[in-house]
Amino acid sequence: MKQRGFEIIKGYEDKDIHMPVRKTKYSAGYDVEAAEDIVIPVYTPGIKPTLIPTGLKAYCGEDEFFMLVNRSSGPKKGFLMANSIGIVDHDYYGNIDNDGHFYFQYFNCSDHEITVHKGDVIGQVIFQKYYLTDDDHSDGIREGGFGSTDKS
Repeated sequence: MKQRGFEIIKGYEDKDIHMPVRKTKYSAGYDVEAAEDIVIPVYTPGIKPTLIPTGLKAYCGEDEFFMLVNRSSGPKKGFLMANSIGIVDHDYYGNIDNDGHFYFQYFNCSDHEITVHKGDVIGQVIFQKYYLTDDDHSDGIREGGFGSTDKS
């Protein structure tokens, strides 16, 4: 039985996407690569973050989620995650809008455009469990992909 892991999303099967890996025995995070070349413009007020596609989806247990986190070298290069960390819920996997494709959202805080090349490591995924409060009675059903929980 599958517990947690990564899969290539529909439409990226022939794009030479590499599965995330931990680099050392005690690493918490799985390094994730960019699925295509992307240019991140220099930050200016009002600019939207640049979404970097991974070509991946991830599955985990019903009481788990995964975090998208910046690499420790990211800020030195000018990468600033737009949302500090990304939280991706169990029910995002395989959703009807985008098959569960997760992206990294970055601002560029350097003084020049940054080109991210396909295969560059852009961030890490860390799997985690979460806990419910005694009085939790949530029963909503996900109805979409990226940002869909804000559409209520």
